[in-house]
Amino acid sequence: MRDKVVITCAVTGNLTTPDQTPHLPITPEEIAEACLGAAEAGAAVVHIHVREPGTGKPSMEIAYYEEVVARIRARNAELILNLTTGPGGRFVPSEDDPKVAGPGTTLVAPEKRVEHIAKIRPDICTLDLNTMSSGGQVVINTPGNVRRMAKIMREAGVKPEIELFDSGDIALMHDLLRDGTLTGPCIASFVLGVKYGFQPSPETVIYARNLLPAGTEFTVIGTGRSSFPMVAQSVLAGGHVRTGLEDAVMLDKGVLAPSNAAMVEKARRIVQELGVGIASPREAREIFHLPSRGA
Repeated sequence: MRDKVVITCAVTGNLTTPDQTPHLPITPEEIAEACLGAAEAGAAVVHIHVREPGTGKPSMEIAYYEEVVARIRARNAELILNLTTGPGGRFVPSEDDPKVAGPGTTLVAPEKRVEHIAKIRPDICTLDLNTMSSGGQVVINTPGNVRRMAKIMREAGVKPEIELFDSGDIALMHDLLRDGTLTGPCIASFVLGVKYGFQPSPETVIYARNLLPAGTEFTVIGTGRSSFPMVAQSVLAGGHVRTGLEDAVMLDKGVLAPSNAAMVEKARRIVQELGVGIASPREAREIFHLPSRGA
């Protein structure tokens, strides 16, 4: 196990709905406050999606990202900001002609998915390597499109956090390192619990960890009921941890999490009871090879 682990809080995500929990942050102000509360509870990194304030539906609006980041930075200069680039990658085939996009398709050009990264230049942004079924939809991240997105991240000076949903994604990660699309040491996350991807178990974590490129810092993300068990499993396997209302809405069985901060507090207790310390944002920057703020 490590001496210290980094806690990431994913405060709202793309798939959790207001029907699942009344505590989901929706507006830029609510999302920023959730991030700041998570930081006070012990998170060194916050993972940020934005939503349409009127409906709560996922959004790609750059102005919302800018407002969230500005509100956070006005009160916390050190917190590591990780913006998503996942939206814009879903395809739903129409029933009559599957090569034609049906309702629910969000697929856009890869450059569109990273416009906010080039403009805002956060500390980290996600880079999903999965092409897979997701419910009745398909998430599409072809190697060519991934390379186009990674090029813009590199030009913006933003470090990608590589999201891995199955072993084939790790094979692609190795290829991207070999051709120079990515440069190590990398930050990566295993997403466990999506129905047609990695399933949450100790065996999965060890298997996936052992496939990673040398020197990769990894986090295990458990979805739904596996969220907190995978916090413990990640620590035991030598990784970092993530929690938040993007990943799960329950704090305990039958108990809705009242806030992202409460989820971070529980994750922190689990980590500390395993005898491991919690990294500060400054320490997390060193672990993840990120520049200090202002550097």
